[in-house]
Amino acid sequence: MLELAAIVLTLTACLAWFNERYVHLPATIGVMVIALLLSLAIQGLAGLGLGAPAAVTRGWVEALDFDSLLMNGMLSFLLFAGALHVDVKKLKRYWLSIGLLATLGVLVSTLLIGFASHWLLDVMGAPVALPWCLVFGALISPTDPVAVLGILRGAGAPEDMEVRIVGESLFNDGVAVVLFTLLVGAAESGESLAGWHAITLFAEEAGGGALFGLVLGYGVHLLMSRVDQYQVEVLLSLAMVLGGYTLATHLHVSGPIAMVVAGLVVGNHAWTHAMSSRTREHLNDFWELIDEILNALLFVIIGLELLVLPFDWNYLLVALPLIALLLAVRGLVVSGPALLARSHFRTGSIRVLTWGGLRGGISVALALSMPAGESRDILLNVTYLIVLFSIVTQGLTIGALVRRVVPGDAGAATPEG
Repeated sequence: MLELAAIVLTLTACLAWFNERYVHLPATIGVMVIALLLSLAIQGLAGLGLGAPAAVTRGWVEALDFDSLLMNGMLSFLLFAGALHVDVKKLKRYWLSIGLLATLGVLVSTLLIGFASHWLLDVMGAPVALPWCLVFGALISPTDPVAVLGILRGAGAPEDMEVRIVGESLFNDGVAVVLFTLLVGAAESGESLAGWHAITLFAEEAGGGALFGLVLGYGVHLLMSRVDQYQVEVLLSLAMVLGGYTLATHLHVSGPIAMVVAGLVVGNHAWTHAMSSRTREHLNDFWELIDEILNALLFVIIGLELLVLPFDWNYLLVALPLIALLLAVRGLVVSGPALLARSHFRTGSIRVLTWGGLRGGISVALALSMPAGESRDILLNVTYLIVLFSIVTQGLTIGALVRRVVPGDAGAATPEG
């Protein structure tokens, strides 16, 4: 395991250096694109009869067990680090649209994508049963802001757009994971989810996760307020993430939601009332670095996953209409909150939020965790292609879109509610 970690970390560092020195793409997108090209080159060598590099590299990637690595390890750190730097006061200003997008939006997206993809895949000659199409709808619905945030800031995106994208993505990951788990259980058992039973299970997982995160965050805040030693307080935050996420799984509550809530509590309440300025500086630097390193690792692994997928280029013909479907559904879901709070959405918000709703590593990880079978192969491949399109195409063009559709002299949008 140590050898594998050394290989992946070294490769990530080299790709990050190469991107910074020669390619000059945004960091996370750059390392993923280079890793993807590296995967294609290795497969090309295998096609020429040089199969050893492909066999060795494929063994490394398979040993990583990406879905377990992300869902049971990296995700807790990424969500906590993301929430730690979110200002709750800003989040409250746009609570209505963020709440709708992260909950009702995920549910509506899951249903629309599930039913539409069931019909579309059948028309395309790659039929998948409706229960598994609904599973696909759940895993492809959560958004990932990592690749797009730096670009948005560089393009001068207004605060309300940035806060909505970050706030939605922090919460919809947890909501989508809970929904995915429920739908996979129903698809495997062959039983339909009774409405009230599904609502109860969802409330237990999501609501329990939020409550657990609140208790966890305030508990660590209490411990931090009793000391003034940044090494100890950083260690407490690490213990909270690892121990808290593990305990959440044993309590059968949502670990992702718990980490988001705990991160918001520590990053706002404890930040103000339990830390000295020195501790704040060290804690902030530590978690920013953790966030950047893990995201670089995550995007490199996404690029390398091409080596172990049961891939067929014919899946491109299936993925293209699904990409169009996904964007249409995203636009529809974003339009709902915009119509409800029309006066609080500036010009161009719907287009930016639609195009900025990137899909990332969590979608690939959830697809990899599906039980083996023909449906999994189809959905895994189209998920991977959708994520690649989303990160590369949408990620690299969102800045230009912001500059084109957002008025340069626009002020801050008014708070909702």
